[in-house]
Amino acid sequence: MTNASERPADSIESMVQTYGDLLFRLCYIMLGNEADAEDAVQETLLTFLKKAPSFENAGHEKAWLITTAKNKCRDMLRFRKRHPLADPEILPEAEIPPASEPPDSDILKALMSLPEKYRLVLTLYYVEEYRIGEIAQMIGRTPSAVKMRLSKGRRLLEEKYREEYL
Repeated sequence: MTNASERPADSIESMVQTYGDLLFRLCYIMLGNEADAEDAVQETLLTFLKKAPSFENAGHEKAWLITTAKNKCRDMLRFRKRHPLADPEILPEAEIPPASEPPDSDILKALMSLPEKYRLVLTLYYVEEYRIGEIAQMIGRTPSAVKMRLSKGRRLLEEKYREEYL
């Protein structure tokens, strides 16, 4: 394992350019607002710099970054739950995108209201286009468990969307 100070700057910049948008989208869907998503991505990149892991290939690097970002988001959600704010107007738990968003912002809102385990697999499968086996490896579950989460997540998303937006 190499020291973080030995890691070339252009390699890190390339990694940010390659995976930055992916990590931001994932964190945004899990956390519900841009500021927290940006913080989670930054924490993920800092962990990458500190640990300086080596990977067999780009797929392993991507999986490690997604798993680390997911864990950072979980930590932030856990902190929110344990330290609720007295005045939710100061920092709402999930900021709703402005009305000028495209029509599928309602779907995004419904997705963000689902429990984290369903949000994650739905995002990785439909947005990031990972296969079920890849998702199973990333989240440490069996392919069967991922299929069940996808099925239940789709059902919950449809119910939530119908009840809130139709």
